[in-house]
Amino acid sequence: MSGALDVLQMKEKDVLKFLAAETHLGGTNLDFQMEQYIYERKSDGIYIINLKGTWEKLLLEARAIVAIENPADVSVISSRNTGQRAGLKFAAATGATPIAGRFTPGTFTNQIQAADPEEIEKEEQAAAEKAVAKEEFQSEWTAPAPEFTATQPEVVDWSKGVQVPSVPIKQFPPEDWSAQPATEDWSAAPTAQAIEWVGTTTEWS
Repeated sequence: MSGALDVLQMKEKDVLKFLAAETHLGGTNLDFQMEQYIYERKSDGIYIINLKGTWEKLLLEARAIVAIENPADVSVISSRNTGQRAGLKFAAATGATPIAGRFTPGTFTNQIQAADPEEIEKEEQAAAEKAVAKEEFQSEWTAPAPEFTATQPEVVDWSKGVQVPSVPIKQFPPEDWSAQPATEDWSAAPTAQAIEWVGTTTEWS
C-alpha cells in the first residue's frame, strides 16, 4: 500500500520509535480478527504485533484523513490516559478536533447538540445579512422629512395680516332668559278640522 514513494516506506528510525513507545506490545487475550496482525507470542503470554501491518494501517488512515478538506472536521478521540497525550499532539499538528477524556454518547448523532461548523457559519452569515438589511430598512423610514427639518419662523401676533371688515358689527340686545313662556293647554281640542272624504269606493280599485 505504501507504493513506490520512498517517503512512505517504513525506515529503521520509524521501527525504533515504535519499539521505544512499545506500540508493538498487545495483551494476553487474542481476538480472531487480530490474528493476521500478530507476529508471535512471548513467554509471558503477551502478543507481539507485526509492525509492518501497523505501518500499512497508518498509511490507510493518513489517506482517509488527508482527503477531508477541512481539518477541523476530523475528531481525535481518546478516553484512556495512555492515548490522550498522543491525541492532543496529533490534533495540534494537523488542526483536528481533539476529544480527550470521557466521550459523551450522542456527540455526533444527537441532532439537538450536534455542531456542524459549516452550518453554523451559514447561519451566522445569514443572520449578519439580515441585520444589515433591517438596519438599512429602518434608516429609510426613520429619517426626518426634509420639510420638517427647516426652522419655521416664530409668529408672535397671529392677528397681523388679518383684514378687519369695514361694516360695523350689529349688537343684538340679550334676551331675558329668565322669562318663562306661557304654557299651552294640551287638553284643548285641536283647531284643525278633519277633511271629509267625498269620493266613491270604486276609486280604490
